[in-house]
Amino acid sequence: MFVIITYDIGEKRVGKVCKKLREYLDWTQNSVFEGEITKGKLTRCLAELKDIMSDEDSIYLYKVENPKAIVKEVIGEDRSFDRLFL
Repeated sequence: MFVIITYDIGEKRVGKVCKKLREYLDWTQNSVFEGEITKGKLTRCLAELKDIMSDEDSIYLYKVENPKAIVKEVIGEDRSFDRLFL
């Protein structure tokens, strides 16, 4: 499935959350990750994130069951990792 994850994490934990999400998804903007992931890997990723998070932190998960149904339009510079370094 294709997912988009955004987060609002306390300053002390934001680096750990970003590093963890990079293990599973593509970093597209500050606090935004996206990409294809299996249900098992997503479950593991979310469990690892919950271990890092505090009560005041939040993560938003958008699941797209049919990635062909989503249209992504970038207005301005595309800062996704693949475009920057490949």
